[in-house]
Order: sequence, then C-alpha cells, then structure tokens
Amino acid sequence: MLVGLGAQLVDGALGMAFGLVSSSILLSLGLPPAAVSASVHTAEVFTTGASGASHLALGNVDKRLFLRLAIPGMVGGVIGAYVLTQLPGDLVRPFIYGYLLLLALLILLRAIGRLVPKQEVKRVPVLGFFAGLLDASGGGGWGPVATATLLARGGKARTTIGTVNAAEFLVTLAISMTFLLTLGLQRLDIVLGLLVGGMVAAPLAAVFVKYVDERWVLLAVGVLVFTISTWQIGRAVLSG
Repeated sequence: MLVGLGAQLVDGALGMAFGLVSSSILLSLGLPPAAVSASVHTAEVFTTGASGASHLALGNVDKRLFLRLAIPGMVGGVIGAYVLTQLPGDLVRPFIYGYLLLLALLILLRAIGRLVPKQEVKRVPVLGFFAGLLDASGGGGWGPVATATLLARGGKARTTIGTVNAAEFLVTLAISMTFLLTLGLQRLDIVLGLLVGGMVAAPLAAVFVKYVDERWVLLAVGVLVFTISTWQIGRAVLSG
C-alpha cells in the first residue's frame, strides 16, 4: 500500500513513474519480473482510472489530445505485450533513456526560461503508439516518453500531465487484458496493496498539478526524467 501511495503521488503529479517506482521496489524484494509486470499493470487499471477521473474533474484533460494519445497507445500496448516482451529489451532501453536524457535537458531549459518551444505538438498518434509499445515491455515507458516529449515540445504542464494520466487508463487496461489472457492473474495481494495506496493518492496529485506554478512542475519533471535516464544508462554501462 505504501509503495502504491508513493508511486501514484509521483505519477499523478508529474505524469510518470508509477510503474518505474513500484516495479523497482517489488523487484528489489525478489519477486519474479513476469509477476511484477502483470501485477503492476493490473493495479494501474484502477490507479490510472482514479487519477484520470480526478484530472478530468479538475479540468486538467485536453479531450482532443486524449483521443490522439489513447487509441494509438492501446494498439501499441497490445502489440508490445505480445511481441516486445519476447525481444531483448535490455538492448533497446539504453537508447530510449538516451532520448529521455535529451528531453530532460530541454524541459529544464524551458523551466528556467531559456527555451520557448512551439505550442503545437505534431505526430501525437505516433508518440502514443511507441509509448504504449515501450510501456508493455515492462520499462515503464508510457509516462516518461509521452509526458517528457509533450512538455519538451511546448505542451502546458497541467493539461499534458492530466491528459497523459487519463489516457494511461485505457492503455493500461489494454495491456492488462493481454497479460490476463496470456499469464493469468498473479499475486492478488500485490495488486490490492498497490491499487488501494494508489487510489488514495490519485486525487491529491491531481490537485497538486492544478494549483502549483507550471515552472516548478516543469523543474520537478525535468529533474525526475534526468535522474531516471542517467541512472538507467549508468546501470546499462556497468552491467555491460
């Protein structure tokens, strides 16, 4: 429950990291990777539903952006759950984290007023598809890739984070159904703990996004993405 609470506070407020935080802690406790991935995605159906509903109620969701992200994201998520998990993800992820490191620097430049990007973000469906594909691989790709890309390209922090969280509900539902059909429901105790903690945190995080100054949100996102990407790149280099 505490893992779910902490992970959803970060995810709902900054648009990323529920899967990354919860998976990292659960894996460190010695749980099997397949059980962790399936359990986290199953719990996320409920936590992202609560988070998306909270953001929608507070006016944090751009409905047009939501549809352009969610539908391709669901397609990518289903394909990823079937195919990408069978590929050597450790070879792919360092390149993804290199991309995220670049985005983190752009977001931090924007936060300190050194970068004024264009407001119109192009190729959103392509972004949604690949973010869903990577998320299903167990790397927690939806939030970091979707949120960081949209913010770096000029999206408003409040509506970007709210919309990405709302779209994540449908993407996670598609991925979880795929895991359910292929692996079955595993470790119900983990699922219940994560979803209870996450659903408590969801409305608090949505309020945070609505009322905190955008620059501070951008700064927090930039630092989080920078930390995630550099840590993952360093781990890949050391293990290689």
